[in-house]
Formats: sequence, structure tokens, C-alpha cells
Amino acid sequence: MAAEERQEGKMDMQAMMEAYKKLATPGAPHRLLSRMAGSWNARMKSWMEPDKPPTETTGACEQKMVLDGRFLQQEFSGDMMGSPFNGIGFMGYDNNTKKFVSTWMDTMGTGIYLFEGDMGADERSITQVSRYDDPIQGPMEWRSVTRIVDNDTLAMEMYSTGKSGKEEKMMEGTYTRKK
Repeated sequence: MAAEERQEGKMDMQAMMEAYKKLATPGAPHRLLSRMAGSWNARMKSWMEPDKPPTETTGACEQKMVLDGRFLQQEFSGDMMGSPFNGIGFMGYDNNTKKFVSTWMDTMGTGIYLFEGDMGADERSITQVSRYDDPIQGPMEWRSVTRIVDNDTLAMEMYSTGKSGKEEKMMEGTYTRKK
């Protein structure tokens, strides 16, 4: 829609409805997300301190497409630092901004984390960034990379950058489709 028409609100109702309908139609990025739907076993590694070995845990993840193929809903359960851990997220592709967007919330806090990013050149990975005000460390940036290794394997990596400006790996996970 032309910027002039948007500013003046002159677009006719039919043209407006067509524009919204086009933006609401799932496409290739949504098909990429649908490849991640299913039941998964997860093996996770978490680094609490960069110079120490990671903590290794296992979990399970259920992922399904919702709202007629527009969003991937994720439900994770496992343990973290010796306590039960559950998380829920949604990932989608915004046809208007041409960005992947996602939310994440879990039992380790009360915040809802918002991520935004792009598909990799390989068309099998999604890299997203979130900004977070950590109560102990202050403002941080998180970078997540989700990669479809093959039809039965997903890989996830999470990095953080704090006041030092140095990016450090926080977590990695390998998800294997349940048979």
C-alpha cells in the first residue's frame, strides 16, 4: 500500500481488505516452521560460567502449528539446575515486517521474552535477537540460532552479551524426533 494512501487513509475498503488478506496468508517461511512440528526428545547443555564445563540435562518438546499454519507453538519440559523446568513459546513469520518473531516464557522467571530475526542464507536456520534487562547483570542481548539439521534433528544455540560486550554461549540443544 502506498505510503501516501496510508497516511491520508484514502485507500478504499476493498483494497485494504485485499492487502490485509495477503499479509495474513502463510507462505514459505511458515512451511519452514511447520517442519519443526512434532514430538521431540531434547539433550541440553547449559553454561553457567564460561570457564566451567556445561551442565547436561534432557527434556521433551512438543511443537505444533496453530492458527491455520501461521505460528509454531512450543512446549518444553525438563529440568534446569536440579529443578523442574517448563517453557512455552510461539514462533511465527510476520509477512509485513519480513521478520521471524517469537515469544518465550518459562518457570525460571515472570518475563515474556520477545525475539526477532531472519532466516539464514541456507533457508534451514533462523537467527533471532532479544534484549533483556537481567536483574543481576543489567541489560543483556540474547541471540538464538535454530537450525533444521534434517527431518528428524533440530539444533538450538543461545548466546548472551552483557556489559562486557563479549558474546558467550549460554546453551545448546539437540532435538531428536520421537519415533
